[in-house]
Amino acid sequence: QLQLVESGGGLVQPGGSLRLSCATSGFTADAYAIGWFRQAPGKQRELVATITPAGGSKTYVNSVKGRFTISMDSAKKTVYLQMSSLRPEDTAVYFCAGRETSVWNYWGQGTQVTVSS
Repeated sequence: QLQLVESGGGLVQPGGSLRLSCATSGFTADAYAIGWFRQAPGKQRELVATITPAGGSKTYVNSVKGRFTISMDSAKKTVYLQMSSLRPEDTAVYFCAGRETSVWNYWGQGTQVTVSS
């Protein structure tokens, strides 16, 4: 079973950067697609970025294209979300999730990102 642990959240000023990490463990972790989601207060959870096994394909929601980069270190079994040019509207709890098929059925506990001056 895939386990996921996020880290790297915090408080940052608008225009700043943060790098989130998602450490994975479990059976054949490289076989899972990994996604970063976020949920702001009063809003639905939103899929921000995904990466397929072994980092072959990446997708981004339009609002973060050109600002966020998802990457995978297979040796460390860690997925990163590099976030730059952060905006107040990026404030949310960020979750990483994993899936083998079409269902995101493995979740981390989340890490808070707050963008504020």
